[in-house]
Amino acid sequence: MANFTLDDVRQRTYKARDAWWTVLLVDPLASRLVKFTANKTNITPNQLTVGALILGLGAGGLFAVGTWPMLLIGALLYHLSFTLDCMDGKIARLKGTGSIFGAWLDYIFDRVRVLACAIALMGGAYARTGNVAYVWTAVAVVFLDMLRYMDALEIYKVRSQMRTKLRDLGSQASTLEAAARAARGEVPSVMDAELSSAERALGNDPEADMEDRVVGDNPNIALQAEFNKKFPWYTRIRDALLRGRIRPHLISGIEFQMGVFIVAPLVAAVIPGAIIPVTILSGIGMMTFELVIIYKFWLSSRTYTKTLGKLERRVAEARAQLPQEELERLPLA
Repeated sequence: MANFTLDDVRQRTYKARDAWWTVLLVDPLASRLVKFTANKTNITPNQLTVGALILGLGAGGLFAVGTWPMLLIGALLYHLSFTLDCMDGKIARLKGTGSIFGAWLDYIFDRVRVLACAIALMGGAYARTGNVAYVWTAVAVVFLDMLRYMDALEIYKVRSQMRTKLRDLGSQASTLEAAARAARGEVPSVMDAELSSAERALGNDPEADMEDRVVGDNPNIALQAEFNKKFPWYTRIRDALLRGRIRPHLISGIEFQMGVFIVAPLVAAVIPGAIIPVTILSGIGMMTFELVIIYKFWLSSRTYTKTLGKLERRVAEARAQLPQEELERLPLA
């Protein structure tokens, strides 16, 4: 058996930034369970993923009953389901046993859990009260969950393409300008060489969360400058949160799920009829932060267009200074 320590688990599996719910309410327990699981068992990440789904479906069954004890136990079971869901990724990172299929399975099972629990929680309340508003609330929960993850995936994909384009074009500009200076008998700039190297080495951070995968990760091309200039206080808040590994996107899909499937049942166990108001507040909170992300993305896209134009002009000017035979010898993309 392995002999991983708690520090090993923290250093190898904790994300640099994560949802505050995960950091404060899940990681302290999950890290200890991961240490035991990795050292004492042969449980695989995919088995944990399946276990998380089973617990989630169990929570849904309790939600459907809808009595106050079942709501309390269902909320606890959902939290345990999410803890197990976090453990699968940690085990994979700790042991190096992650797979493409495992990532797909985790994503699909997460969506199945949300769908099943939304139907069970709201459907059970509808069966008891006859209030059709619960049906529409279930539809809204599933829609918002789908919208959140579709938006995150699409923005992540586009931002990755933008970073790649800027990195490649910046490297090309530096190479051409260095060749043009050499052709004029000038000493190549060390700074340009370093910039070219840094741009080529700039890669994706596999631990970063999608909403934090922003254009502008490269310090030489700060595409978030416009947002930071408009809201200078944001940087201070962001840095303070990140010191505790908490991402500034305070109400993401994770907090939305916890609001609907943990907070709402807990409150409803004490205050009947609280499920819909708590769900609405959770949805409003998530969409507010989603709009901030979309706004930041829009500002980044404007700066991206300007930066791309400047790099293209640099490339064109440098090309004009070099003979064709010299251009053909350069390792340009």
